Amino acid sequence: MGRTAVLHEPKSADARIAEGRRRRELVSRAAQRELKPKERAFDPLDVLLAADKGRLARLLPIKYGRMAVSPFAFFRGAASIMAADFGRLPQTKIEAQLCGDAHVQNLGSFAAPDGSLVFDFNDFDETIRGPWEWDVRRMAASIVLAGRQSGHNAAASDDAAADFVARYVDAIAASTRTSILEAARHQIHRERRARPISAALRQSQRATPTDALERFTEPDAKGRPRFRDGRPVFWGVGRAEVPAVLASLDVYRRTLRPESRHLFNLFRPIDVGFKVVGTGSVGMRDYIVLLEGNGPSDPLFLQVKQETASVYAQYLPGSACPHNGKRVAEGQRAIQPVSDLLLGWTSIGEQHFVVRQLNDHKGSIELENLRGPGLQSLVEVAGELLARGHARSGDACMILGYCGGTTKIVKAVRDFARQYADQTEADYRAFVAAVRKKRIAIADSAG
Repeated sequence: MGRTAVLHEPKSADARIAEGRRRRELVSRAAQRELKPKERAFDPLDVLLAADKGRLARLLPIKYGRMAVSPFAFFRGAASIMAADFGRLPQTKIEAQLCGDAHVQNLGSFAAPDGSLVFDFNDFDETIRGPWEWDVRRMAASIVLAGRQSGHNAAASDDAAADFVARYVDAIAASTRTSILEAARHQIHRERRARPISAALRQSQRATPTDALERFTEPDAKGRPRFRDGRPVFWGVGRAEVPAVLASLDVYRRTLRPESRHLFNLFRPIDVGFKVVGTGSVGMRDYIVLLEGNGPSDPLFLQVKQETASVYAQYLPGSACPHNGKRVAEGQRAIQPVSDLLLGWTSIGEQHFVVRQLNDHKGSIELENLRGPGLQSLVEVAGELLARGHARSGDACMILGYCGGTTKIVKAVRDFARQYADQTEADYRAFVAAVRKKRIAIADSAG
């Protein structure tokens, strides 16, 4: 019997490192510092408003109200502006699965399928395959902005961004020295000693489905839980919407892995609500479905969240995805070693949705916990987490070949992060001026 045909011949690690090094001919490492703001051929506020077309217009003043709080809050809601900036700059064309909206408050804790609490990226609405450096540069810029907002001086904020990049490169290098499967399974355990992360984990311990039941619902005349009216943040949906949302769960069920599908089949739907979430996501349709398992004390909340095309898609030819809920779910699975047990996707009419658990032991990063040593401890873990995600979904050898040692790439991205933080503050001032001139309406209460 002849030898089995080899479908493709992967390159060796050394060859892939060499290929990454050759990508410096496309974009030098020093060029990673370049922003070239004078070459912007767009109005950032036009880009921001255009990206919000198709959302529920009545909710957009809540989004803009949340963005008006600070430059960092504006940055959170303005991924479309940064995507437009990246789209006009050269790229290495070394791809990984991008988080897409990498910033310090998109790190958080949640329950793994085995019930343990893990800390990782927890928002993937903008995930897409793209140049690895886009995630790194966005996270670095967010660190400078978060540092400034949490009371660090300019030098300390810049140093934190540099330390993040250095840790990222070191972690990428480490992943090339171990087996591919071991790198893919790698989890980071020492993060519990970091103050902002330990605070998020403590929050996770309190954020149970039973807690959500008390927070979101109240008993009806027959004693059954129903979503209460918590406007402007959440409310029960009208009867006309409920059938379409519940019918979409049949499609969702088929996207689950077999073992998860069996568990989901044991729950029955009780009620449907609507929740306004995050900053960048405000205006998207975001349904909450309350289900019940083994009686009233066994609630399950599913988030059925609308997804549109990633803001990066228009700058990455050939990246269009036929279903954006599937894009988000599969992107999350590609980046994380452990994901939500009930992660899937569905459609309601022509709209795409990702489906996942809501508030199942979830905790977030609070900026006040980044004061003092908190920022430094977070950025080191952030560098490792992002590197692990890129190593799992991209080619760590090529990334390492491009980066080489840490000195040049760290300096370049640190300088970019500082420039982009300054640019964001300028864009924020323009945004606030547009609010004053009533070009952009904000809600009296952003919730």
